[in-house]
Amino acid sequence: MPRDSDRPSSARNVLGGPLECCCAIPPTGFYRDGYCHTGPQDVGSHTVCAQVTEEFLRFSVERGNDLVTPHPQWRFPGLKPGDRWCLCASRWREALLAGVAPPVILTACHEGALRFVGIAALQAHALPPAGG
Repeated sequence: MPRDSDRPSSARNVLGGPLECCCAIPPTGFYRDGYCHTGPQDVGSHTVCAQVTEEFLRFSVERGNDLVTPHPQWRFPGLKPGDRWCLCASRWREALLAGVAPPVILTACHEGALRFVGIAALQAHALPPAGG
């Protein structure tokens, strides 16, 4: 169910704490609520909050998933390096194996990502916490 990005989520992150917002403007996530929430309809498990890089975006296009071109009908603005976005956990893992995994924001990665990728891999690609 969609929710407002200005309200805290009751979901848990990969560290076991409250799930934090990944990106509210533009709103990311399967439900476009700013969070990497997941549910039965989210067959891609959009649970990894990443800060995309040029290398990852190019890799994704090469794999048939163009994250650069805007699609307003799906509320998708198109991404550029530095944007934060909830990625499919399996795509992030695929990028990891190819050596182009973008950095992640652990506190905004939904615990469901751990079904696809280990915590050690996520921690190795973690951005430092805000303000620290």
